[in-house]
Amino acid sequence: MSKLAETVEGYVEKIVFRNDDNGYTVLSLLLDENELTCVGHFTMISEGEFIQARGNYTEHPVYGEQFLMESYEIKEPEDAYSMELYLSSGAIKGIGKALASRIVKKFGSSTFRIIVEEAERLAEVKGISKRMASEIYRQFEDKRDMRNAMMFLQKYNITGNLAVKIFQEYGQKLYDVIRENPYKMAEDISGVGFKTADEIARRIGIEYDSDYRIKAGIQYILAQANSEGHVYLPENELIIRAKNMLMVDLDSIERQIAGLNLEKKIIIVEEDNIKLIYLAVFYYMELNIARMLHDLNIQYDYDMNILNKRLEKIEQITKTSLDEQQRTAVKEAVYNGLLIITGGPGTGKTTTINAIIKVFESEGLDILLAAPTGRAAKRMSETTGYEAKTIHRMLELSKLTPGEGANYSFERNESNPLETDVLIIDEMSMVDINLMHALLKAISIGTRLILVGDVNQLPSVGPGNVLRNIIDSHCFNMVMLTKIFRQAAGSDIIVNAHKINDGEQINLDNKSMDFFLLKRQEANVIIAVMINLIKNKLPNYVKASSFDIQVLTPMRKGELGVERLNMALQEALNPPSRNKNEKEYHQGIFREGDKVMQIKNNYQIPWEIKSSYGVTTQTGTGVFNGDAGIIKEINLFSEHLLVEFDDNRLVEYSFSGLDELELAYAVTIHKSQGSEYPAVILPILDGPRLLFNRNLLYTAVTRAKSCVVIVGSDDMIKFMIDNKSEQRRYSRLDKQIREMSN
Repeated sequence: MSKLAETVEGYVEKIVFRNDDNGYTVLSLLLDENELTCVGHFTMISEGEFIQARGNYTEHPVYGEQFLMESYEIKEPEDAYSMELYLSSGAIKGIGKALASRIVKKFGSSTFRIIVEEAERLAEVKGISKRMASEIYRQFEDKRDMRNAMMFLQKYNITGNLAVKIFQEYGQKLYDVIRENPYKMAEDISGVGFKTADEIARRIGIEYDSDYRIKAGIQYILAQANSEGHVYLPENELIIRAKNMLMVDLDSIERQIAGLNLEKKIIIVEEDNIKLIYLAVFYYMELNIARMLHDLNIQYDYDMNILNKRLEKIEQITKTSLDEQQRTAVKEAVYNGLLIITGGPGTGKTTTINAIIKVFESEGLDILLAAPTGRAAKRMSETTGYEAKTIHRMLELSKLTPGEGANYSFERNESNPLETDVLIIDEMSMVDINLMHALLKAISIGTRLILVGDVNQLPSVGPGNVLRNIIDSHCFNMVMLTKIFRQAAGSDIIVNAHKINDGEQINLDNKSMDFFLLKRQEANVIIAVMINLIKNKLPNYVKASSFDIQVLTPMRKGELGVERLNMALQEALNPPSRNKNEKEYHQGIFREGDKVMQIKNNYQIPWEIKSSYGVTTQTGTGVFNGDAGIIKEINLFSEHLLVEFDDNRLVEYSFSGLDELELAYAVTIHKSQGSEYPAVILPILDGPRLLFNRNLLYTAVTRAKSCVVIVGSDDMIKFMIDNKSEQRRYSRLDKQIREMSN
């Protein structure tokens, strides 16, 4: 039986802690002569305010007696003492204790009425000008307006940071927006999606076939398609999705598609008698990428004899020997403003990049290196000996920009381009249309751009199929490296990767030193085998810790999906301990020491890097989909969690932001792109035939540096190698490029 709620009333003497994201607050409440620590979610509250709170007394093991608040209301102070306490709390900027005392001494219990109804009279108080009196009135009303707005939005389950965003966007107009067209919030405010707006609309009583609802739903479906990797949707697929989600008739959907087209919010392209429908921002991204690529594709003159001599000298100094394909790649990089270099593992992409760097360095040119992820950039630095940055850091990520599609902006752009003569981008298969557009905007015409990647890897997590589309356009110089070099040919990981890519079956007799199959037919047995491998067998074999060995799985759901595997692996590798704090979240638990991954781009979250002495040496913003790290601390009092990522960035998450993280003992093969692990374990048993394909297996195998262990079914491996089918991505960058060249 639950305890009956109690009621307390008092003045907020001090805000001890506040989480701005979710409103969780620890405050000191003054009850007559006594102080009471009160904890709960307070939407909007200031020191000095008088509140009535309902809840229960609890005993915290560290902090003693507390009042756990369930609900509260702010009451207008009615006596002079309360008014002075509020004014002197700092709630109104410019009023300190002395001035608050003089105001209340002058007007007594009528102080608040005077501020609201006769603000000009405040100038009668020594130290207050007419201008200051007007400012006090404005602040006083703003506080009241925001507080009322917070309480209003709370009725629709909108609290904390999101409610503040809504108030800042609309001010007093928010009441009209929510009552008339709450779907407008999904367009204007980052963090308000269609489902949130639709729930508010339902509560208000807006009809399900409202024009506002159908338009917002169509835009939401197109945005969801972008998150699935598509740049557009064919009209018939858009209509099917809209009918299923909105439950309205075909005529209503077609009418609103036409309306959105007239409003320029969507763009319709007709191709082979099929209408293709884009959100406008993505159509223009594709178009601009095509134009900017052509602008960079400048031809350069260079003496062939001088170049050959330079290459010979570089080979002597570096004690390497370039094959014909690699020499061609270096020459094409010199002669062309834009070059694509592609090839599988062991084909000498790194050696080629190093030779290109040496040639341009001998010319005195400035060179920048970058890759999409921190791990890929770190590996690029290690293999070239030159500093490489993530593309985001190179472009100097600045701040969130609501309403501009990608929802982020960079300091480096067409007005402030990158200062370099040559730019080399590695792991290009991971670059989506958003990032490619931002990158090209920051490159001046006359800068050489060299794009390096494996076109047979899975495409980017984000929308588009950029590298493949650029190659398929056949409009730019491209060199494909195909020769497997002798050192690489000694690795069965590399040999088997190429066999898989060519559709050739691989030898699974376990005579290899770095590629193994352990046949098992039951999911629980497979999990037990993997745990034994990670804890006991592989660490010494590959000279790495258990946490460096990565389980990659095709699926999120199911007996061998990410969600189930992470729970089992967490229990085995980082079990509960009295010395480790933990936080229950949704259906799982985060624990200090856990391996975690960021699962969505967050362009605003701050990070810092500290020296071994604990001194902050670097700061910045932005953590990105696929970044992995370890939970260093869980603070249950301040409700935050601290993660140290692979590149030493420290990031603090509020408990309300934990939906951006998930356990990473096992990750999907798609999320592993751009990463390299000492050893990879692949649980392969059964799953959707469209998903279990050659492309997926090839990507998984190429993530391993020293060892691949497949645990499961050899028949499924054979099936995946034979299965060429891939999930189609709707993108037209190749066609846009070709059209631009005509």
